[in-house]
Amino acid sequence: MKKIILLFAAFPLLYSCKKDKTSDAVQKKGEATESMLQKDSVNSKNSELQENSIKSEKKPSDLVPGGYEIQYDAEGDLNQDGLADIALVIRKKEDTLAGRKMMILLKNPDKTYRVDKVSDTVLPDEYNEAGYKMHDPEDITIENGELSINLYDIGPNGNQFSRFKYLNGDLILTYLETYNMGAGSHSAIFYQPMKGKFTLETVNTMEEEMPTESKKFQIKRERYVFEKTSPDDVVRKAYDLASK
Repeated sequence: MKKIILLFAAFPLLYSCKKDKTSDAVQKKGEATESMLQKDSVNSKNSELQENSIKSEKKPSDLVPGGYEIQYDAEGDLNQDGLADIALVIRKKEDTLAGRKMMILLKNPDKTYRVDKVSDTVLPDEYNEAGYKMHDPEDITIENGELSINLYDIGPNGNQFSRFKYLNGDLILTYLETYNMGAGSHSAIFYQPMKGKFTLETVNTMEEEMPTESKKFQIKRERYVFEKTSPDDVVRKAYDLASK
């Protein structure tokens, strides 16, 4: 501050500055506390999932972290050991708009289950900003050693079908398909990441015969693991590579 001439005249200003600084400090402290609480909550959930991954339970629901509920489940031999494994889609009980998780529970010879994989990214948001479901219906299945995630929508989000399979202990994205209906055309994408095979089909609905054009591309081979894969991001990346 500049040189003070009248102490009494300057006092209200000093008090105001002090008050503002105090208010800012309180606000920053509050924000820091809230951030710490959020981090603690996330760390707590991650810690619980890690603990669950090293223990076994007879009931799959006993491996679901606290505060979550099972939305979808599927049963089948996923790792090809002759035992029926389970895939779970879980969401928060108190906040169904929050992001969902998907858990892979492998069955042990003693008929208990253990958590083998968890993904926060493999499923898209269930609802958009306006509160409407992004895909309806949704389902998951395990057949012939493959996990399938099937999402349907006749609107702008379109259909999306992804398949994962165990390869050397990793659950890998082996196939991804999308189908979208737009004004004047329908389009479909068929993608095999590990082979780098990408096919784009377009149907011209403006013509009576609705001709179909199919283009095939050989792009970079990719290995996408279940825990870190977002099919939406994979489609965008593959489309960009094919467009170059």
